Amino acid sequence: MPGRLFAAALAASLLAAPAAAQVTMVIAWPAGGATDISGRIMQPVFAEALGEAVIIKNVTGAAGTIGTLEVARARPDGKTILITPVGPVMIQPQLRRNVGYTIENFTPICQVLDSPVIMMTPKTSGLRTLADVIAKAKTEPGAFPYASTGPGTIPHISMVAFERGAGISMNHIPYRGSGQVMQAFGEGSVTLFNDQSNLIRQYDLHPIAIFSAARSPDFPDTPTMRELGHDHVYSIWSGIYGPAGMAPDLVARFERACLATMANPQVREGLARVQIPIVVKNAAEFAAFGKDQYARFGEVIKAANLVLD
Repeated sequence: MPGRLFAAALAASLLAAPAAAQVTMVIAWPAGGATDISGRIMQPVFAEALGEAVIIKNVTGAAGTIGTLEVARARPDGKTILITPVGPVMIQPQLRRNVGYTIENFTPICQVLDSPVIMMTPKTSGLRTLADVIAKAKTEPGAFPYASTGPGTIPHISMVAFERGAGISMNHIPYRGSGQVMQAFGEGSVTLFNDQSNLIRQYDLHPIAIFSAARSPDFPDTPTMRELGHDHVYSIWSGIYGPAGMAPDLVARFERACLATMANPQVREGLARVQIPIVVKNAAEFAAFGKDQYARFGEVIKAANLVLD
């Protein structure tokens, strides 16, 4: 075959060949945060278990709702999935009237993580105890700033609950992700933040109190909010979702890959190194858990009159 004809035939065959199977895992937060770190630890093992390439796509903004909406609008063909903490799926649709999706727009695949929330501060802030925080807030009513990763996130909701219970008012400063909050800590523009415990050692912070029923073995000297007279229990759990309407056999395939990933020693060791606790639920368990969580946060949002336009 003449060279020109051979080249044309080769080009045509390449164009006709099916593209390699690929799954996009959307992370609705910037690089460097807990969700991004855990997703990247899981990614290669999940891809191997699934038998397809898995690429991570960070789609950030609006407290995680922009990336989450992208998955809600995706085709339920197994080519787009979401790994997310609780806020974007459970809280934001009830907090914002125009977010564009509800829990019904997603297919639960599996829960993967559950990390206690800790109130934290830079070691240079001068804040050491919850009494210090309350005293400072009372001397600066409505002005003492605290950070969150966006309105309606667990870092925000947990602090609102604390403010109401303690009878104080502080100044909410939202950021796009925990990485930006750590930058603000370094600049001194904020000194208080509730978030996942892995940040404490990663950024050499001081833990003030933990929002859990019992003390954490990783931070045995840090008191619980309940010990200090404030009955608040919050954690940041994360899971994998697909768009609504995924076929049962496709859900089962992703579920198997997820369960295998979370049992993998490489993944377990990687998450242990960054102190992100693994808590796994299968698709059915995760769906039931999600319904309960959706109702719980709906009650909290209504009681605190937090609904936004």
